[in-house]
Amino acid sequence: MSYANIVLEDLEPGIFLLTINRPKALNALNGETLDEIAHALAAIGANSAARVLLVTGAGEKAFVAGADIAQMQSFTSADAQAFSEKGNRTFRALEMLPIPAIALVNGFALGGGCELAMACDWVIGSERAQFGQPEVNLGVVAGFGGTQRLPRLVGRALAMELLVTGRMIKADEALRIGLVNHVVPSDQLREKGLETARTIATKGPVAVRLTKQIVQRGQDIDLANACQQEAYAFGLTCATEDQKEGMKAFLEKRPARFTGR
Repeated sequence: MSYANIVLEDLEPGIFLLTINRPKALNALNGETLDEIAHALAAIGANSAARVLLVTGAGEKAFVAGADIAQMQSFTSADAQAFSEKGNRTFRALEMLPIPAIALVNGFALGGGCELAMACDWVIGSERAQFGQPEVNLGVVAGFGGTQRLPRLVGRALAMELLVTGRMIKADEALRIGLVNHVVPSDQLREKGLETARTIATKGPVAVRLTKQIVQRGQDIDLANACQQEAYAFGLTCATEDQKEGMKAFLEKRPARFTGR
């Protein structure tokens, strides 16, 4: 499928790059863009050869500067709720994608852009990256999961401060509070993402997918049941050809040749 607002590239075997491609609008998220992201995620999720998804924004100014205010300005209450629900469905699909998703934040990640980054498994930011949930400046609350994911990532008190003041933070502070995993020079952002993706792509595909699954599910249940899910997944991986190959390769002191079976 061809897209008007995003670009989906198969960079290397198993490594995909999804770019929000509305640079004139600072990659703002409108309804059509959310629909295209959802379609692309469904295609990636159904691809058994997929190993890693990188997510970024076109241009140097913004990852995603927020939801599209020009579109939202005329929303009724019902329109706004439907738009929020669409964004939340899309970002939940990203969060539950069976493979790791890494945000490469190359500029402003504000409002819906910060929420998009948080729906990925982790964030690599450029030195120019800035993050924030400035919705209160517009008289609205965050609509794509910001009030829920931000406290889970940085703690309730700091999240509340950022959500109700609308304060933007730079990459170094985002790194310090745990919103970002790594900060790199702008011209190294894509290569850092690719380097990480290539590392993941060499690991056992079944093990990587199950690891993401149990981490995601375990956050919403008690520790005892979460550990039971881990034990079940460990048992599943020990029934795979990859487990046999991985352990044999370790004992033979050679790189493993995983097949995803």
